[in-house]
Amino acid sequence: MRERRRRLTGVVSSDKMDKTVVVVVERRYRHPLYKKVVRETKKYMAHDENNACRIGDTVRIVESRPYSRHKRWAVETIVERTA
Repeated sequence: MRERRRRLTGVVSSDKMDKTVVVVVERRYRHPLYKKVVRETKKYMAHDENNACRIGDTVRIVESRPYSRHKRWAVETIVERTA
């Protein structure tokens, strides 16, 4: 079951909450009619148990059980730290 969970990679945009980060995930796709590459962003609230993430970090988040009303993702790993 764990292998089937969705994983997304994004950048931390807010770490002001306790044990929660907001991750912005960018998706690029080609518009079917106009053939232009469109950038689409979406924000996800993710559970960060150790408060390890900082603004600007690139993280991988994974689907998880509902932690609260808006949190359904958890930080799996920090891919890249900011200086």
